[in-house]
Amino acid sequence: MKSAVAPSLGEALQEAIKLAQTVEQHSEAQAVFERLHQELQGQHSPAADLLAVLWREYLRSQRSTLFWQELCQVEKHLSEQLSESHLQLKQNYLRLIQEQ
Repeated sequence: MKSAVAPSLGEALQEAIKLAQTVEQHSEAQAVFERLHQELQGQHSPAADLLAVLWREYLRSQRSTLFWQELCQVEKHLSEQLSESHLQLKQNYLRLIQEQ
């Protein structure tokens, strides 16, 4: 019986992890995980509790990762704009010097 149940638990966990990779699907991932957790709770309560702690930490790390990726993109965009502005100012300065 355990061998028949274990693959479905593993598949459910893999599905929840896959869904949790985007913030927009975290609620769906949480729903899948809750079903998994309830099933595991009936079979092995300490393992279910440990898995719940690990799941919460996983979601936090996913959110953190996504936040820092977004922040890096914003920083990259600002850096590109700053470089463009600097280049434009330099060109304007050189034109001004040539005109004088």
